[in-house]
Amino acid sequence: MFQWIKPTSELAEADTEKALSRLVYDGMFGQTMMVLSTGPFLVAFALILGASNTVIGMLAAVGPLAQMLQIPAIFVVEGIRMRKAITMVTAVISRSALFAIAMLPWFAPENYRIPLFLLFLACHYGIGAFAGCAFSSWLRDLIPGERMGRFFARRLTFSTAAGAALSLLGGVAIDQYREHFANPAGAYTIVFSLAGLAGMVSVFFIGATPEPTMPKAEHVPLWELLARPFRDTNFRNLLTFLACWGAAVNFAAPFFTVYLLQRIGLNMTWVLALSVVSQITNVLFFGLWGRLSEQFTNKSVLVFSVPLFFISFLFWPFTTLPDRHFLSIPLLIAIHVIAGMSTAGVALCANNLAMKTAPYGKGASYLAVNALVSGVAATVSPVLAGFAADWFDPYELQLTLSFTDWTQEYTAWELPTIDLRGLDFVFVIAFLIGVYCFHRLLAVREEGEVTEQVLRQAFLGEVARMVRQVSSVAGMRQIVSFPFAYLMGFKRK
Repeated sequence: MFQWIKPTSELAEADTEKALSRLVYDGMFGQTMMVLSTGPFLVAFALILGASNTVIGMLAAVGPLAQMLQIPAIFVVEGIRMRKAITMVTAVISRSALFAIAMLPWFAPENYRIPLFLLFLACHYGIGAFAGCAFSSWLRDLIPGERMGRFFARRLTFSTAAGAALSLLGGVAIDQYREHFANPAGAYTIVFSLAGLAGMVSVFFIGATPEPTMPKAEHVPLWELLARPFRDTNFRNLLTFLACWGAAVNFAAPFFTVYLLQRIGLNMTWVLALSVVSQITNVLFFGLWGRLSEQFTNKSVLVFSVPLFFISFLFWPFTTLPDRHFLSIPLLIAIHVIAGMSTAGVALCANNLAMKTAPYGKGASYLAVNALVSGVAATVSPVLAGFAADWFDPYELQLTLSFTDWTQEYTAWELPTIDLRGLDFVFVIAFLIGVYCFHRLLAVREEGEVTEQVLRQAFLGEVARMVRQVSSVAGMRQIVSFPFAYLMGFKRK
């Protein structure tokens, strides 16, 4: 009866191809669940329930904190040795918590809504950590190493496209709901219920995917199992980089939605539209980064894409000087385009680099330690950011350019160049953490890595090819190809 859930000792090439196709569908529905239950939807729902900046930081910390449970999950995986069964059971329980969150505005007393919100979210992420540990190890052994770049690029492309479309529809639906109904919480009840439903469909496709038999178990003590990744110098450097990445991103990202809703005054349609801009850019660049990672290396792509993301943090304070201005929307679009382009490279190549660096058959312990270290950093970071946001809230740092005629004691004009207050300080601190993150990335080694100059030339060539495919206008092609080709030729001379 349960033959379909048992591991398979040998997988034919045709079975592997079918499995990869099913995993694409799993990714699409899993991404739908994630999009509808995290990011702007999660933060906006929490604000409606009465959350403060500190609570927003705690919400962002719950997920990474729960990832520490991947350490006991290692022993569950090594003991039961049926990763498919573990993934499916824990995923169903985990995703059921989303239905409980959806019902909070209607059944929970007002004073208990935020604590219960945090509790159910912790259950969702905590039990899901067991599914994540088993599923990551399963994928490590299922997907051929030489195909990881192309497969994850394809999976992320379809998943992100589906998530972008549904998130924009969700934002429009929420604004329409608020116009017709007095209590906006009902809209989020529908959104989180749909997220739980999408999560269950994802489990169905996971169940249709075969699991390779795990290699023979090693009977080693706990400390030895956890110490191995730290003894591997290169993997240790990778752990440091990923921990710094998680700290920097989670210091700033949880407050983007708060900034857009409260500081700039946008509605949910605009917030989700900007998110879709970022996700569409993701889709456009997943294939490009996937090709470059296979042509060169994952680290080479990360060296190019990681700084772009952190530079985007510095643009946020300029969207309000000190209030919304005529360049606010163009700046926000530019920020989301840059962030979407860079996070596509990081999301694809950081995961691939961790999987390729983990030894075959020992992926569970290596990837679980990675989740532990990254989880600790990403747990502490948003909590500290929440306290920092509340502490910096009454302070302002302003630098202004002014033109004054002292003979007339008359100031002709003033131009605020920098105006930092509240969350602006949080974004600047996140950028500084990102600088150190990039420094630690340079210490990671991957066979075949190339210089940034070589990758930059290849990147510009790929972008030019994308433009040629999108537009048949000759002038558009010249805009992309002429300046860079000319400059490169001049440099060689």
